[in-house]
Amino acid sequence: QVQLVESGGGLVQPGGSLRLSCAASGIIFSRYVMGWYRQAPGKQRVLVATMTDGGITNYSDSVKGRFTISRDNAKNTVDLQMNSLKPEDTAVYYCNARKIFPPSNSWGQGTQVTVSS
Repeated sequence: QVQLVESGGGLVQPGGSLRLSCAASGIIFSRYVMGWYRQAPGKQRVLVATMTDGGITNYSDSVKGRFTISRDNAKNTVDLQMNSLKPEDTAVYYCNARKIFPPSNSWGQGTQVTVSS
């Protein structure tokens, strides 16, 4: 059974930094595209960043140059370093593990990030 456990959320002032971590279990980690998504109140869940096992990354335009995704295939973890945080980054952040064949798509429970002065 896939389990994704996020940590690292919290309250930070605008311009500050946070690092989110996601620990995965129950999967062959290297076969999955790992990613971070976020959902603000009243809005849909949207992509933040993804990373393949080969290191190919994809970022939403809103976070390019500020956020960095990384993964450790030996430790089954994926992190999201968030710098220069803005109030509009406030959301619940979800870890995602996705595989095309056979199809699989799993989510963590989410961690709250609040950017406010």
